[in-house]
Amino acid sequence: MDIRLPPISKKSLFGRRRQGPRIPTRFLPDPPFALIRVKRFYGTHMSDRPASDIQRLIEIMAKLRDPQQGCPWDLQQDFATIAPYTIEEAYEVADAIDRGDLPALKDELGDLLLQVVFHARLAEEQGVFAFGDVVAAISDKMVRRHPHVFAGVAVEDAEAQTRAWEQHKRDEREAAGETDASALAGIARGLPEWQRAVKLQKRAARVGFDWPSVTPVIAKLHEEIEEVRAEVDAVAAEPHDGAAHARLQDEIGDLLFVCANIARHAEVDVGTALRHANIKFERRFRAMEALAAGDGVPLAELPLDAQERYWQRAKARERQDHGAPQQPL
Repeated sequence: MDIRLPPISKKSLFGRRRQGPRIPTRFLPDPPFALIRVKRFYGTHMSDRPASDIQRLIEIMAKLRDPQQGCPWDLQQDFATIAPYTIEEAYEVADAIDRGDLPALKDELGDLLLQVVFHARLAEEQGVFAFGDVVAAISDKMVRRHPHVFAGVAVEDAEAQTRAWEQHKRDEREAAGETDASALAGIARGLPEWQRAVKLQKRAARVGFDWPSVTPVIAKLHEEIEEVRAEVDAVAAEPHDGAAHARLQDEIGDLLFVCANIARHAEVDVGTALRHANIKFERRFRAMEALAAGDGVPLAELPLDAQERYWQRAKARERQDHGAPQQPL
């Protein structure tokens, strides 16, 4: 609900400082209305000094990397060793969002921000760039890619803005001297492969190379399943045939690529769908273990058909307890 607030002067929002000189209000921008609304709703405990807050974090990281008094573990790290943690923290942010856990989201965003500060510190030590350069680069990029917001350029709708955004990215690559003019240029190879598959498909679709609907993609899925089946039989017949294993790998890759395409056409996020499937499997498997333990039987000692009966009991209990799974699984 849009809350109507009375006009708030720059002085009332920015004039209070814990320390340091008071900045004349005539030099300050108009107060961000969304921030005012959030602060009024949640309280004034929210920090209004982001510059000071981030400076403290930068100083902490510099101390951790101090050659004489720093942390031995932090001093051993470089870009390559920190990169996996950066990816992990991004996934933990997504997990907190998926669980709707806002306190956890605050903590996970902090962990992710630490990764940015860590990489910037490593670059600063090499004399390449510092955290301020990172902030300046993304700020300039956002202004440059949003001329409809910052330069008075008209844009029809979100779809038109997406096309303009991609054109801005192409222009930036050309300005940087990149010569790859493909519609697929600029898709990072470091993405999770399911995400890269969807990006490749979307880029191809922009030039018309796409299935007209999800129906023929499902037909393609059945075709790929049969090809996988044939290669599975070939590997079973010749277990030591390296070429057969390579063909099976290719066919399974094709199968997964088509699955990603089905999700794209159905407007379902592949990562979210798979994450929910993982949650569902874990929930039901843990229920199986509990049911077996309640009967005094270790699950690992049961044959598969007996385990399957516990699986069905877990599913039935889930439906009975909730009517339907609480998540859209």
